[in-house]
Amino acid sequence: MSKKESFLVNRLKSVGYAFKGAMYLLKTEASIKIQVCIAIIVTVAGFYFDISKTEWLIQITCIGLVMSLEGMNTAVEYIADFIHPDRHATIGKIKDIAAGAVFIAATCATIVGLIIYLPKIF
Repeated sequence: MSKKESFLVNRLKSVGYAFKGAMYLLKTEASIKIQVCIAIIVTVAGFYFDISKTEWLIQITCIGLVMSLEGMNTAVEYIADFIHPDRHATIGKIKDIAAGAVFIAATCATIVGLIIYLPKIF
């Protein structure tokens, strides 16, 4: 019987796996690369326009939400392609719905960005 690993060791391993997944996502997915560029731009803009603490919290939440959903969308696509590698109408709908979730979050994040930055620009 093998010795059970401690809670801390298990948590550290989990963080390692999560980091590995995030790095894989960043290295392989074009859409997440675009989102990282946008995140960098709005972060620089946040410092430039000296946005409020509340605006920072909302902006960071939007960035995290969009990028997290993009990761989930990618995971859905991988599992759907694994389960049914050929074109299939239902698999296509599943993938479209997952992509739609990213689209909704990105649209809301864009609106938030416009609300934060348009008054500061004009």
